[in-house]
Parts: sequence; C-alpha cells; structure tokens
Amino acid sequence: MPDQNETNYTLPGKAKSYWVATTPESNYPALPGDIRVDVAIIGGGVAGITSAFLLKEAGVSVAVIEADRIITGTTGNTTAKITSQHSLIYDRLISEFGRGQAKQYADSNQAAIDKIEYIVRSWDIDCDFSHKPAYVYAGSEDSAQKILDEVRAARSLGLPASFEGDLPLPFKTYGSVRFSHQAQFHPRKYLCALAKEIPGNGCHIFEKTRALGIEGGDPAVVKTDKGTVIAENVIQATNFPIIDKPGELFKKLKQSMSYVLGTYIEEPFPDGMFINAEKPVRSLRSQPTERGEMVLVVGDGHPTGNGNPTHEHYRHLEDWVRSIYKVRSIDYHWLTEDVISEDKIPLIGRLTPESEHLYLATGFKKWGMTAGTAAAMILMDTILGRNNPWTEIYDPSRSGQGPQFSMENVSGIEPGQGTIIEKGEEEKVAVYRDQQGLLYTLNPACRHMGCFVSWNDAEKTWDCHCHGSRYNARGEVIQSPAVYGLLEKKVRGQDEKPYSYIRKGS
Repeated sequence: MPDQNETNYTLPGKAKSYWVATTPESNYPALPGDIRVDVAIIGGGVAGITSAFLLKEAGVSVAVIEADRIITGTTGNTTAKITSQHSLIYDRLISEFGRGQAKQYADSNQAAIDKIEYIVRSWDIDCDFSHKPAYVYAGSEDSAQKILDEVRAARSLGLPASFEGDLPLPFKTYGSVRFSHQAQFHPRKYLCALAKEIPGNGCHIFEKTRALGIEGGDPAVVKTDKGTVIAENVIQATNFPIIDKPGELFKKLKQSMSYVLGTYIEEPFPDGMFINAEKPVRSLRSQPTERGEMVLVVGDGHPTGNGNPTHEHYRHLEDWVRSIYKVRSIDYHWLTEDVISEDKIPLIGRLTPESEHLYLATGFKKWGMTAGTAAAMILMDTILGRNNPWTEIYDPSRSGQGPQFSMENVSGIEPGQGTIIEKGEEEKVAVYRDQQGLLYTLNPACRHMGCFVSWNDAEKTWDCHCHGSRYNARGEVIQSPAVYGLLEKKVRGQDEKPYSYIRKGS
C-alpha cells in the first residue's frame, strides 16, 4: 500500500501514456515557409488527423499544423473507448434538447464507431481494435433509478441499450446500462496509420509549428511561428480553440483533468468497459500488451487548476484499485485534459454564423474517440457543401455562461516545487525552484486572457483553471489556447538580487 503521508507518496510507474510509450515518435517537418492549401487544420489529434484523412480522400488539399508532435496531447492521453455511451446522457438530452436533437447525438456517435471500424478493416490497421460491451453502473442505490431512466431513453433513440443486473465486478452494483457492439483500440496505432496517408498530392503535416492567429476572409490566413498558411477554409481542432473571441467561446468552455493508472492485476479482467454513474468517476477498461492484459484505471477528474494536490488524485486511484483487485504492478501513470462545454455537448461547425470559412471542433467531454470522428465527418460534409443530419445539436452558436473559478495561494517552496507568492494585495509572482536550487520567477497571468495560473505538483506545470492553458515549470507553453509563454517577472529581495538568481540557502 502507498504511504498515506502525502509528502512521502511516490507516483507509481512511468510518467507517460501507454499509447505514447509503445509507439514511435513522429517526425514530420516544420512548416518551411508560406504555403497555400484548400483546408488548414490546426491541431494533430483525433479530430484534426481524421478530418485531414477524410478530406484528402475526397480530393481536398490539406495542411495539418501541430505545435508539438501529432497525437501526443489529449488524444495521446485518452482512455480510447470507442462508444456512444457517454455516461448517463440520453435521458438528459431528450429532456433538454428534445428527441430530434438527442437522436442526432446518438446517431452521430454510433456512425463514428462504424466509421472507425470501416477504416481499420479497409486499411488493415493493426491497432488492437476489438468489440466490447460498455457499461454505466450504479455504485449506490441512489443511482438505480437513473440507470432505468437511461436505458429507456437510449432504447427509444435506437441505441443498442439494455439493462444488466449483475456485473462481473469485485464490488456491489445496483444495475447498469449495457451498450452492445461498442469497441476499444490503441489510438496512436490507429491515428499514426491515418497520418501516414496524409502527406503527398499537395497535402502536408507540419509539426513543431505553432499557430499564432487566424485572419478570416476568403481566403483565410493562418499565421504561425514558421510562416503563413493561406487556405479557403480553416478548422480549429486544438482541444481548446486558440481563437475563441468570435462567438465568445471562452464563456462556453472549460477544461477538466482526469488521471490514469496502467495496472496489471492477478485476476482475469471481465469482458467490457465500465464506468460508474456517481462522483468521483471510476472507469475501467483493459488493453492487451506484451506482458498480458493491462487494466486502465481512470477517474478523479476536476477542473484544471483546481482540486486536491495532484499526487492525491493518483493516490486515490491507487488506493481504490488495490482495494478491489490484487495488483501485481502499476507500470504507467498519466493525466489527460479535455474540454467540456457548458451544456456538455461538443461544439462542431462554423465558429460563428458569420464565419463562412472558419470551423471548430471542441468540447468532447472526455469522449473524443467518437466525438472527434463525428466532428471530422460533419466538417467534411459542411466544407464540401453537403447536408449533414447531425449539425443542429453541435452548433457552436449555442448561448451560455462562462465557467467560474477561484485561486488558492500557498506559501513556502522547496527544490522541485512551485507556488504563487503574493506581494501586497494585488501583486503575485509564480515561483519555481529547480532541483539545483535555482528560482524561476514568472508573471502568473495566463497569456491567453490573463487569468492566474496555479501549480500542478505531480506534473511540474503551471495550469490555468480559466480555459486550461498549461506551461512547464519555466513558463514555456505546452497546452493551448495560449500560444505564448508566461512572462518573466523580476522580484527583488532585501539584497536587491532578482529571485531568478537566488539559490536555496543563499
């Protein structure tokens, strides 16, 4: 069992996604200069890569622009369930959006499952694709009625839903929704295979190329740190959009983190993918590996920049899995960050009604494998001037309120730690001390919209809980919507030396 003293808790396994750890790193070139294509796609995750793949098949020239390496961000850290069962959602959709739009959501996600399977079979992609039933189970009697309501709602929309009483899980449940013919896979094996088909015939993937802004018009212009991409149409597929002022998207979106443990257990894992109906979320699925079946233990989600110290979330998951299974080893730990809209429905389509050539795909609410694939199908149809039956439910022009946030400050700092120090009532400085004792002092105002960042102790990052931008300990941007790093902030002590030059004990 892990030490219950937080300061002594050691994070288990490698600090890396299993998907990233078991596939070669991509090595596509940076943008060599100014180019022109039919469609520029910002972001190399599931929505961006799938959009590029489908558009190229349709004869459209595309350029994928990725700030780092493709399929290493949110998509590279997913749990990779391919399912239309997105926890308990359909009873609420019918109540709040009506049966017609609820059916659009159901049909689009079911179609995404079929599209992924079709691509896997047609292109003979070795990506561990397999069909699995998906379950949402009631972990308490209070959720039992919600399960029954969800079964009825899902079945009324034509989904493959049924009620299941007893589940092969090592704890008591109170009924579940079962969706048959769902699936799982290795997302990087799948998407890397799609990516290989994109370059050529006027199509490109550009890595290590950060988009800095978009100018609308006909044609549109994407400005990057390596050059300019001129395109008839632009798709933002960057998890949180980097251009979010038109349509006031920043009021409609927030980011949330979840935690994953790659675990080997002594017992055989049951056939299926499982998630509970309560908070905190506890999700389980298996993955075949060279060492046997690995179980992904997922949950403890919270808004980015809020929540307990991040070590505690991993520890909660470890305590839980050890309480229900005989754990042989925990080989990986990682976190994933995803965008959630205010009404829990993705935003897919034109950025605003007036944005004739600017498109958006975001807000997948941690169900990006089907939602991102459905987004690619919707955007392809829209760009090609074809009718798509699912556009209404995902319209980005829905109105809404922005997320609320707060900031907690702490004092004291040791090597390898960071904190926010207040100087007076208004002045704040973000301080990180590295293992050699060197202090880095930064302005904690996020470069996206000025919200204050907070320290993520497990990942050694500065995280913005306003819209989810993230920076490494030195202030360099690692997660959009921000495109510029935190500014250095000189703070002077009694000896008049900048903090950034003071070592511990000096």
